[in-house]
Amino acid sequence: MLMNHTNQTEDDLFSCYSSSVIGYRYFAVVWGCAVTITGTVGNLMTILAFALDLRLRTRFNALIVNLAVADLLYCTILQPISVDSYLHLRWSSGQLWCSIFGLLLFLSNSVSIITLCLVAMSRYLLVAKRAVFDRVFSNHGLILLLMSAWALGLASFGPLWNVYVFVPQVCTCSFHRTRGRPYTTVLLFFYFFFGLGFVGAFYLLIYRHVRNAKQALLSYRISRRSSRKKPASSVQGTDDSGVESGTANTCSSEVSSQADLVKNKDEFNKSSATNMNSTTINKPPCDVVHTPSSIPAPSNVASSSHSATSGDDGEFKRVTRMCFAVFMCFVCCFAPFLLLNIADKQNRAPQVLHMLCANLTWLNSCINPVLYAVMNRQFRQAYQVLLNRAALPFTCFWSWCKDIRS
Repeated sequence: MLMNHTNQTEDDLFSCYSSSVIGYRYFAVVWGCAVTITGTVGNLMTILAFALDLRLRTRFNALIVNLAVADLLYCTILQPISVDSYLHLRWSSGQLWCSIFGLLLFLSNSVSIITLCLVAMSRYLLVAKRAVFDRVFSNHGLILLLMSAWALGLASFGPLWNVYVFVPQVCTCSFHRTRGRPYTTVLLFFYFFFGLGFVGAFYLLIYRHVRNAKQALLSYRISRRSSRKKPASSVQGTDDSGVESGTANTCSSEVSSQADLVKNKDEFNKSSATNMNSTTINKPPCDVVHTPSSIPAPSNVASSSHSATSGDDGEFKRVTRMCFAVFMCFVCCFAPFLLLNIADKQNRAPQVLHMLCANLTWLNSCINPVLYAVMNRQFRQAYQVLLNRAALPFTCFWSWCKDIRS
């Protein structure tokens, strides 16, 4: 009787069965399988693209790969366990795996948030303080930052080892809602509110910096156009006696003015070419996206007006938009789950609503490679090369079969 009572207690402890979620669990299983396959393949392709394509081996893309490693950890190890728990509506791996699952879950999420902070900070330093970017995100500095991200995540959620329990509302393992307080409250606030707010602030600073520099460049161009028009309007002048010059003087003045304009134009083009070449030489070869030299300070705006038509500015904006899209997807995936847990402290909301919000967070681990493929040309090309290589054996086998039949 005691054994039966103990077994029954353990079944109740690891069960999330409810009549209200019997039908929903099939949707969760299908959704979880799709996330597992898409996330595993996509994040693995991102890592392989970085390793095999020399164009992608940059300091900035190392942050993208770190984000992919965190997502791959979730998709390959944690997501299949979640699918199994939803399929059977119970946790079948025991308490040890429940604690491991909870630790790895929050480790993956914390590393993702820290990496998003590093990405946003690197984008801002790249456009506003290039010298600081080169010091902070040097090769050795980048390795130290990536190792620190994993160490900080492990040090933050490792002490909660004894409070990771099975949570029936979401049919997965997480920390206990009350036993870990106030430490868990501080952690959630630090990562999900302070950390994500930190990221948003950096993107706001990038937007303001680019907007102000663009306005300065526009003002410079307008003033330069007006200064070029002044010699043409003063072609006809007066001689020393105050009488208007004759036709010969007028013609010579026009020729002299045109010669000055040509000379000034040649000097300006030479100066712009020299500045552009020196800027290109000084650019580190390891940056996939360079600081937009077309957005200068007013003091050196003349030397960079030539590069305003180059692709650096557009490429910087495209990559920054991609990073911002990754950040917004993370926020949209986790915001409903966090807000529901804050509003429903007494667990009065329907269980299916808790599960739906929790399942939405799964999307974050598989959507990033899709964003890279859509918004980044280099990643898209690298993905195509990998897919062609993967399909090559099947293509050869199909050609071989056709040859045999013929």
